[in-house]
Amino acid sequence: MAKPNYSFEKRQRELAKKKKKEEKEREKAGRKVATEQGGMTAPTEDGASPVSADPPAMGPTSH
Repeated sequence: MAKPNYSFEKRQRELAKKKKKEEKEREKAGRKVATEQGGMTAPTEDGASPVSADPPAMGPTSH
């Protein structure tokens, strides 16, 4: 029976974490640039805007 290579598995986990962190930083930078340019948020991965087109209906307010 082969012995598990724990150092390889650990390295793969570290690489996956690093890649995920870099992607998050890239997305964050993209959102920052988009808000600076026009005040609009960047579209999500599926191409849809994260903000819905119709504002939520507001109920009666009491003053």
